[in-house]
Amino acid sequence: MTTRTETDSMGAVEVPADRLWGAQTQRSHDNFAIGGERMPREVVHAIARVKQAGAEVNGEFGGLAPEVAQAIAAAAAEVADGRWDDHFPLVVWQTGSGTQSNMNVNEVIANLASERLGGGRGQARTVHPNDDVNRGQSSNDVVPTAMAIAAATLVERRLIPAGRALAAALAAKATAWREVVIIGRTHLMDATPLRLGDQAAAWARQIEAAVDGVAATLPRLRELAIGGTAVGTGLGAPVGFADAMVARLAALTGLALTAAPSKFEAMSAHDAAVATSGALRTLAVALTKITSDIRLYGSGPRAGLGELTLPANEPGSSIMPGKVNPTQVEAMQMIAARVLGNDVTIGVAGAGGQLQLNACKPVIADALLQSLRLLADGMDSLRVHCVDGLAPASDAIADHLERSLMLVTALAPRLGYDVAARVAHHALAEGTTLREAVLALGLLPADEFDRLVRPENMLGPGR
Repeated sequence: MTTRTETDSMGAVEVPADRLWGAQTQRSHDNFAIGGERMPREVVHAIARVKQAGAEVNGEFGGLAPEVAQAIAAAAAEVADGRWDDHFPLVVWQTGSGTQSNMNVNEVIANLASERLGGGRGQARTVHPNDDVNRGQSSNDVVPTAMAIAAATLVERRLIPAGRALAAALAAKATAWREVVIIGRTHLMDATPLRLGDQAAAWARQIEAAVDGVAATLPRLRELAIGGTAVGTGLGAPVGFADAMVARLAALTGLALTAAPSKFEAMSAHDAAVATSGALRTLAVALTKITSDIRLYGSGPRAGLGELTLPANEPGSSIMPGKVNPTQVEAMQMIAARVLGNDVTIGVAGAGGQLQLNACKPVIADALLQSLRLLADGMDSLRVHCVDGLAPASDAIADHLERSLMLVTALAPRLGYDVAARVAHHALAEGTTLREAVLALGLLPADEFDRLVRPENMLGPGR
């Protein structure tokens, strides 16, 4: 491998000649060969967007020559658009401030900007990664700013739309299934009837409420630490830099970004990310419950409930021909398990700050963004490949409803609780229907039983 020699404040280091990163990136690459989880691309792109805004604002403030500011801004925009992703090799398991990833971005942009201005790379570059690209900034305010932008973008543009679409699909089933009456179950045991549409409406409401909970965390998530520099005081940044950066970033991203009321809080703690993760936990719990219900209703097709027909998307067994499994349900339940685990990670990491810095930033970013991606993708997949194709299995529903012992509840006002319970126990012991049990016990004539025990009249108050 051909290399070039670069130097930083610690001395010389060899860097692959075809790579745009520099000495500080190379040191991190060499010293943190841990796992394979790279810093999320969304964070890298968001850091680059901060650099673009920084170049433009510094150019306007007179901190950078116009041609240097323009070159940095143009190079940063390319990085933010994903054109140079191969030049960001660093893993999540690095310094807790994310400084090495900030420097990775600084070095790549500095080399790109230098080449735009006719200079070279490394020691031959005419743009400095610290003095120019990082001007008025610190990793300690850049990285949390990038985390906020990356997370808010995924919440607004991926998770909320996916959640709303899933809720709408479930609400459509609620309408379509309005007249389908099924037997209810509590404790997994037969209970009184309900509409299948009411069950689907409950699922839709769970998703709506959980997504609303995530959306409610956005205002704090969109508060930016930029302008706080090293410890929150803003040392090294010009007066007005923080507000100018927030305005520029809002324009570049299309997000309703605001300046953090306390830069000290935004850099030393990540409570906003913890809160968003907590809301994602609620969504994951809701999705687990809903998909568990769908799995139970679809179980069988002959030895389970079999009251819902799930789409047959792929073969379910390598040995049992014709077997079809609830694979979308299983995928969502695994996603939910990962999200719940990520929430624990984020909570522990969020509590891991000391004094003026939380030093667990990369793992918070990685876990939060993974949860957002998985939930958004998973909800889209569940909707398209499962929910849209769900259909009631009418024969199974009718059979279970007819044979349910808990329809006896309709007889309690007429016979009393104890006698009605005797009817249910008799029917269970003899393997008969409630109707047959009532007639065998001589409690009611057939026509009165048929008038009293009508599932469609057991669906609301006073019926």
